[in-house]
Amino acid sequence: MKEVPGLIKPTHGLAIKQERSRITYTALVRAGFRMLEERDLQDISVAELAMEAGYSVGAFYARFRSKDEFFDALVAEHLNTRTRVQQELYAKPPAEDLPGTLFRNVVNYYWEHRMFWRAVIARSLRDPDSWAVMRKHRQESIQRFNGAVEQLAGRPLTEQELGNIAFAFQVALGTVDITVVNQPGPLFMGQDKFIEQLTRAFVLVSGYDSLVPRKAAKTARR
Repeated sequence: MKEVPGLIKPTHGLAIKQERSRITYTALVRAGFRMLEERDLQDISVAELAMEAGYSVGAFYARFRSKDEFFDALVAEHLNTRTRVQQELYAKPPAEDLPGTLFRNVVNYYWEHRMFWRAVIARSLRDPDSWAVMRKHRQESIQRFNGAVEQLAGRPLTEQELGNIAFAFQVALGTVDITVVNQPGPLFMGQDKFIEQLTRAFVLVSGYDSLVPRKAAKTARR
């Protein structure tokens, strides 16, 4: 089957073989993300999702057994998107500002999709096992970051350095998660200062400046 640009690869739901069915799947998933920008998942009915996508309720149930399974598809597309972003960033990592570039993207993405991410976190509170796929993705994300740092530093990282980076990610991403849920302050995700301070905290905890010193950064940039 010829690939159609922009289609989302089905990863959850009923078996999809025809290209037309994949187009419907993509429209439903994208409609879900759009609607979650303004409303909580539990307040969105299947009928509303189908209408937003331009299809019938029957078309929805031909691809998903339930709204929970549909949400699994949203999560899978979220993970695929974040993985692609990381792969592109780390292919040619910006030596002097890798953490800043990364966390500007992370914060802006999660702020734009904050209703979706609130739903993910709420689901994990009801069903802790649902967080397993997120934990796995974050571990893989850290490994990709470590690979980029080793490329810039020109050497393998030590166990201590790897541990520092892992904990720095736990601190930074945990802060993002908490802030998405209730914006505790004093800084808020919509502020540039939030990104600056989050990046600063990550750099300090991870010891990034000692891993990729300015001299090495300049050499890598040439």
